[in-house]
Amino acid sequence: MTLAVPVMKSDHIRGPFNAPVTLLEYGDYECPYCGMAFPVVNRVLQHFGPRLRFVFRHFPLTQVHPNAEHAAEAAEFAGAHNLFWEMHDGIYMNQAMLGTPLLVSLATSLGLSKERLVQAIADHQYAEKIRQDFMGGVRSGVNGTPTFFIGDRRHDGGFEFNIFVAAIEAQLVKAAP
Repeated sequence: MTLAVPVMKSDHIRGPFNAPVTLLEYGDYECPYCGMAFPVVNRVLQHFGPRLRFVFRHFPLTQVHPNAEHAAEAAEFAGAHNLFWEMHDGIYMNQAMLGTPLLVSLATSLGLSKERLVQAIADHQYAEKIRQDFMGGVRSGVNGTPTFFIGDRRHDGGFEFNIFVAAIEAQLVKAAP
C-alpha cells in the first residue's frame, strides 16, 4: 500500500520538513496500541534526529473508542494555538485518564481557554480536518491503528524500536543521492 495523500505543510510535522525520510502515523488517541507506539516513535525520532520527520494524522475509531474524536478535536484546538505537539504528547502520556476532564486540564496547563476548548468540541470546529485525515487514511488502505508509513509505503512490520530503525535506515539508503 502507498500513501494516497502526500505530506503537506498543513500536516502536523515533527522534525525538518525536508528530512530525507518520513515516518507517518495514522493514530487514535484512545487506541492502546497507539499509546504503546508513542514512546517508541519518540525514541526513533531522537535516534535519527534531522534525518527523519514524523507526521501524525488522525484516524479516530469512534465505534470502539468514544473519546478518540474529542481528543483529536482538542489536539486540533491546541494546534490552532501552535501547541499541537504539547497536547498530543499530554494526551498519550495520560491516555489511561482520557476524557473531557483530562482534555480541559491539559488545555488549561497549556494556557488555553477551557471554555473555548469545550465550545470548539461541542461545535465540532475541527471535525472537517479530522475527517480529511481519516478519509486520506482510508484511501491509503488504513483499516486500524496505529498504521505507519515510511516514505510513501505502508510499514507492515511491528512498531518495536529495532524494527523501525532497520526500516528507516533502509529507506535512508534508498533516499541517498
